Amino acid sequence: MRIALVTDAWLPQVNGVVTTLGQVVRQLEAMGDEVLVVNPQLFRTYPCPRYPEIRLAWMPGRKVRALLREFRPDAIHIATEGPLGIAARLHCGRRRLPFNTSYHTQFPQYLRRYAGIPEGWTYRVMRWFHGRANATLVPTARVKDELDARGFTNVRVWTRGVDTDLFRPGDKSLLTGERPISLYVGRIAREKNIEAFLEAEVPGTKYLVGDGPARASLEKQYPAARFVGVKKGEDLARHYAAADVFVFPSRTDTFGVVMLEAMACGVPVAAYPVTGPIDVVKAGVSGALHDDLATAMREALKIDPASCLRYAQGFSWRRCAEMFREALPIRK
Repeated sequence: MRIALVTDAWLPQVNGVVTTLGQVVRQLEAMGDEVLVVNPQLFRTYPCPRYPEIRLAWMPGRKVRALLREFRPDAIHIATEGPLGIAARLHCGRRRLPFNTSYHTQFPQYLRRYAGIPEGWTYRVMRWFHGRANATLVPTARVKDELDARGFTNVRVWTRGVDTDLFRPGDKSLLTGERPISLYVGRIAREKNIEAFLEAEVPGTKYLVGDGPARASLEKQYPAARFVGVKKGEDLARHYAAADVFVFPSRTDTFGVVMLEAMACGVPVAAYPVTGPIDVVKAGVSGALHDDLATAMREALKIDPASCLRYAQGFSWRRCAEMFREALPIRK
């Protein structure tokens, strides 16, 4: 099958959306499909406001149309609601081409919290974007329920996976400092609620892996925490494995692949009982959920690492790609 994947989130960005889409492309190609990834690297770009490290395509409509016409895909998936996604959405609407979308980011909550834009306004735009899709794929049942309640239609759950060959238990000596060691992995940005992790009154040492616009200010504000920058591949896996508890302080993520990566390394997760963690973390088995993050961190430390590993092994990227493929609307 010839599949066109249109996404504003792609390499060199480092986040859960890019991880998920990259793994799906690899799995689809392994199954014999041909995949065209329409991504910002193919276009002139400009820096995203407030996040200059993220590049967005500049006026991509004509080239998006040309790429899709030349490739002649059997199926189209529009992954993001950015410039490329909107251009593809308009093209499919004009040509009456079937397409799927996916919902990765809680933009209504982000824009309300950080820009004061009412959620209802953003949800109206999101319903327009996703409304003509054959299916809108979401990572958890909780997200599906939320979108159903907001008037979205044809919403389907599309789970995530983890590479248990790469992410596995390992040596604890890599990370030094007073134990227990608490670890955060992800963007160092305001919307990730990292201050809640840094302010949690728990013993031990706090490590943060990643980079982002809030890093410099947080390093100054919390000098005892250890910011070690972006880590990838085996180096990232070793950092996970060396921690005692993984902390996921976000209240707005739709899933959180990093939680599965930590579990696969035998590290329990501490998080809030909100959308994302509540469907990913099995309380008492792979982590702990509590409205007080420090309490969740203390409870997570009591969990058997082997239990976390067994739980993570139930998620595979192969199955993730199969679900993606099964949902695709085939062009006649």
